[in-house]
Amino acid sequence: MGYPVAHSLSPRLHGYWLRRYEIDGTYIPLPVRPKDFSKALAALPALGFLGVNVTFPYKEAALAAVHTASQEARRIGAVNTVVVGRDGELNGSNTDGFGFVENLKSGYPGWTAGHGAVVVLGGGGAARAVCAVLIDSGVPEIRLINRTRSRAETLTSDLGGPVETIPWELRDEALDGAALLVNTTTLGMTGNPPLELNLAALPSEAVVTDIVYNPLETELLRQAKLRGNPVVDGLGMLLHQARPGFAAWFGLEPEVTPELRAFVLGGLSG
Repeated sequence: MGYPVAHSLSPRLHGYWLRRYEIDGTYIPLPVRPKDFSKALAALPALGFLGVNVTFPYKEAALAAVHTASQEARRIGAVNTVVVGRDGELNGSNTDGFGFVENLKSGYPGWTAGHGAVVVLGGGGAARAVCAVLIDSGVPEIRLINRTRSRAETLTSDLGGPVETIPWELRDEALDGAALLVNTTTLGMTGNPPLELNLAALPSEAVVTDIVYNPLETELLRQAKLRGNPVVDGLGMLLHQARPGFAAWFGLEPEVTPELRAFVLGGLSG
């Protein structure tokens, strides 16, 4: 459920799992106009839906509209997954942080929270989810950098923990000594401005990951790979964040496999 939603790869992703596990179900895109969002969400039980994913621009509105919300969703301030209970209640959660960490561990199995400081670029909902799960994982330091500093400061205040806000103009210097660099902004995404970042101060062993998956290899990942840094692309975050919702709706824990990844990638190319 989003607006627009035709570009979403989620129907392709969940459709693959439904076919693979021979489940009699359908996952469909639901474009909903802003004035109708709350009514559409409330209608899910009557229409026989088991649940829904929520994407831009409704994640914050969904938190206010569900009957109950997980601790993670309340902490992040957004819901991306809704499960319809047997009593018709709407239960909201946020699986973005789970998807991020699972993708990171899958793409770079040696990563642990104890490796050192993390630099996070961004100050929106994705940055909130990433910072929250990194804090819970036990990272010793998060350097949060956003173009609008006030948003980063609000995020820092809301989440607490070892988070320091650093001005955008000092982003190059902030890479010094970092063990992980995360881009949660849309900079570098197809159709968006580039991410201007000098990686010279970043240690060569630091992991670099970008939640952008279109293009699959962003300029940030390309530059990092050229200088020898291990990199993790953003597609796996999409795949892994979908697992808890599918499990809740259909009672089966789905697998993220190379075949699934290749199939979903096919949706990007055409």
